[in-house]
Amino acid sequence: MREDHALPVASRARLVGAAADLVRRDRGAFFAMLALNVLAVGAGLLGPWLLGRIVNAVQDGATVSTVDRLAVGVVVSAVVQLLLARWARLIGHRFGERTLARVRERFVDRAVALPVSVVERAGTGDLVVRGTSDVGAVGTALRDAGPDLLIGGIQAPLILAAVFFLDPLLGVCGLAGLVGIRFATRWYLRRAPAAYMAEGVANSALAEALSATAAGARTIEAFGLEERHVAAVLEKIEASHRTRTRTLSLRSVLFPSLDISHVLPVVGVLLVGAPLLERDMVTLGAVVAAVLYLRQLAEPLDLILRWVEQLQSSGASFARVEGLGVQLDSLEGALTGLSVGRPSARPVGDRIELRGVHYAYDPPYDGTSDVVRGVDLTVRPGERLAVVGQSGAGKTTLSRLLAGIDTPRAGTVSVGGVPVADLPSQILRRQIVLVTQEHHVFTGTLRDNLLLAAPDAADAALTGALSAVGADWAERLRHGLDTELGAREHQLDGAQAQQLSLARVVLADPHTVVLDEATALLDPRTARRTERALAAVLAGRTVIAIAHRLHTAHDADRVAVMDGGRLTELGSHDELVAAGGTYAALWRSWHGDAAAPA
Repeated sequence: MREDHALPVASRARLVGAAADLVRRDRGAFFAMLALNVLAVGAGLLGPWLLGRIVNAVQDGATVSTVDRLAVGVVVSAVVQLLLARWARLIGHRFGERTLARVRERFVDRAVALPVSVVERAGTGDLVVRGTSDVGAVGTALRDAGPDLLIGGIQAPLILAAVFFLDPLLGVCGLAGLVGIRFATRWYLRRAPAAYMAEGVANSALAEALSATAAGARTIEAFGLEERHVAAVLEKIEASHRTRTRTLSLRSVLFPSLDISHVLPVVGVLLVGAPLLERDMVTLGAVVAAVLYLRQLAEPLDLILRWVEQLQSSGASFARVEGLGVQLDSLEGALTGLSVGRPSARPVGDRIELRGVHYAYDPPYDGTSDVVRGVDLTVRPGERLAVVGQSGAGKTTLSRLLAGIDTPRAGTVSVGGVPVADLPSQILRRQIVLVTQEHHVFTGTLRDNLLLAAPDAADAALTGALSAVGADWAERLRHGLDTELGAREHQLDGAQAQQLSLARVVLADPHTVVLDEATALLDPRTARRTERALAAVLAGRTVIAIAHRLHTAHDADRVAVMDGGRLTELGSHDELVAAGGTYAALWRSWHGDAAAPA
């Protein structure tokens, strides 16, 4: 994954805005959790104060009944605190789960809205890590860290206020003992965000390397590239280990410093309280209550500081999750419910036109690295156009430009007079569908896989689509459309999976279909039968077929020949064979006949 192609991360200002938006969506639960925690802390503060009263009462010779009444108050305050805290935590966890669901849903919406070209260049490994590990870390923060931090954030200042209420001097001593926490935390926070961000990037790079190696395992073995790929993966593992060790070293400094800082306030109060007690400047009950309060302070401080470390990781993860929104906002023509194109962009007719189209995958974008160069082409509605050429001629890139997956560096690709880049995706996919060699079988039934293209289709339409593409194997399935597909269920071979993809195209019913070697995995006989079936089903629709099998070109209305990124020939099969140019040479080579038959 190249650094300039990586998906972005959100800024601090955007994260604050996103967090505030999540709170607003469930503000009732948030403020209920806040109020209950305040009441729980208030009830908890009564216990040490009543214990201090008991100490003073015993010292003054109070009766047993007086002490018993105070003891009952301690018990009641503890029970009330427990009930209120449990109630607040329950509401907090529910708030966290609902908010996490919103984060997941928004992530999926944004991931689906990303242009395919952006995902391909960034690498699917990065997107997978953001959707799994990063979203999981955000979930931990919302479900566990959020409620705990809220409780600790309320308890700590109220407990310190209670110590100052008992005796201001004791309060100063307790507060002075906490100064070390400030320095340790500040030191940690200066270094942690960058360290955790680097760890996330390293993990994404490792996931991308592993997924790429697993996907191309057979090719790697065939070409004897095992050692090279193992070395590359080991390098990514070492980088991941290095960043992980860095964050671990930061924690190993923070936590011991905090443990020491928890003891210092208690020691300070005892050292100062003893001489004050000798001079009758403070009561023994006040010193006892202050010590108990400061010991009680250790729990909320532990909660806060323990989750500070988690929040650094979760904050970096949240920035990466929200980075998809940043990517969408930065893209012109990223057209979904999250990012909408021009309201006036509505095609009139089905004519597809390319005018002066140039495209380059990588910089410099000055024409020297273009893989498509100055293509001018008009595809008439209902026409069958075949695009042929040698490997690397620019055929696949042209298909991606036609389908709106990539945007031209210069020039325009339009449908119905509207640039494809300006069309909202929900309109574009009703106009043009690209079918490639890649195919996907989703876990679920055969029916579920087909309904992705037409959610309201009846069973007759589903079986009709399968028949249209020659998928007669579906008729032999024991459970028919209810057959479960997947690695652990009925597994389709490559040809069957490709026919399933083509059946989805039939159900989607676009006016233009771009077939980029869509039948490449089928044997010649099955491919020929499937293409003939598709020709019958797609009669009257525009079909742009990009293939090396020239029988597709023979059946087409016109043939476009790509060579070196340029459109060099355009005409019918017979015209181009008669012209004796590049296409005629390709036809002779493929047909094995020097006479170039028509």
